[in-house]
Formats: sequence, structure tokens, C-alpha cells
Amino acid sequence: MSSTQSENPLRIRCQCGTVSFPTPTAKPTALYHCHCTECQRQSASAFGTSAIFVSGNLFPLAPDLKARLGLYTRPTDSSGSMDCYFCRACGSRLFHRIRDTSGAPRPTVSVKGGCVEGLDWSGGVHIYMRSAVMKIPGEWEQYETVPPIMK
Repeated sequence: MSSTQSENPLRIRCQCGTVSFPTPTAKPTALYHCHCTECQRQSASAFGTSAIFVSGNLFPLAPDLKARLGLYTRPTDSSGSMDCYFCRACGSRLFHRIRDTSGAPRPTVSVKGGCVEGLDWSGGVHIYMRSAVMKIPGEWEQYETVPPIMK
């Protein structure tokens, strides 16, 4: 891969293609495979995968993008909230943004891994293993809840 290619953003795309836009940066800062019960329900699977990006110029959302997205907000374990964005046409969850107890958003956005075209899946960290419904090899990085960097 040339250095020019590695500096280009990836593409976020919903299942039906109604929503498609570039990632805020060329690479995620982290990749998490979350085994919490919320991610299990949201993904209808054993875990959900999120690629973490600095939110950059994604927010405020461009009017045309905002018009194609639905928003579901839910409480978090830390007494904050999570804004969950999904395609209004097909319902695919695309990304979420966590807000602290004061309502201030984190400077990052969690993009659903399966919606990121060209994502490098290597090096993912398994989190919320306390709720895992499958065994993960011990040599893979994993945490009972979240790694110290997320606290």
C-alpha cells in the first residue's frame, strides 16, 4: 500500500447504501470487540465490533447526512448517555458517540466495524468479557470490563 493510500479515509456504508461517507481519519485509533449485553442485542451476535476514530470534522453532522440518519439515545453504565446513529432506510447501526454525565461528548466516535469498508481487523481488543457467551483464546488481549485507557 502506498503512503498516499494509507492517508486516505476509509468509507462507512450502511447495508442498503443510502448512507455512505468517509471516516473522520484514515485509520482508527483502536478496535474493540465488545461482549456487553447491549452490544450482543444491538448486533444480534456474540459481540459487537467498533472502530474508534477521532471525531474530527464529522460533528456537527452535515445536514444531508443528518437527514438520512435516525438517532437512538440510551444511558451508559457510567451515568452518561450514548447517541446511536442508524440508517433510516435499512436500520443498520453505523456509529455511536458517548456523552459524559454533563452531556459533553467524547472526542471520539465508535463506528461499527462491519460498516467500514477496508477496515484492518487485526489487533482488536476484547472488552466486557464478563458478559461473553463464547470462549476467546487467552493470548488475545481482553478485559473483564474496559482497558485502563477507556476509564
